[in-house]
Amino acid sequence: MSEPSTPPTQSYEQAREELADVVRKLEGGGLTLEESLALWERGEELAGICQHWLDAARERLDRVGPTDD
Repeated sequence: MSEPSTPPTQSYEQAREELADVVRKLEGGGLTLEESLALWERGEELAGICQHWLDAARERLDRVGPTDD
């Protein structure tokens, strides 16, 4: 799974919710092979968007570093 090359237009929350919907549809079955493949591909894209946001958040946290309170 690859990350998007440009910043995603969807927020993490939007992508996660759409990804959950894709998973529900795939698990529900009753789809043609073409529909299943299209949903799978969209799911991969959404997972990449989510990963982009998670990686960006981790980088921000790493820059802040641990605090000695």
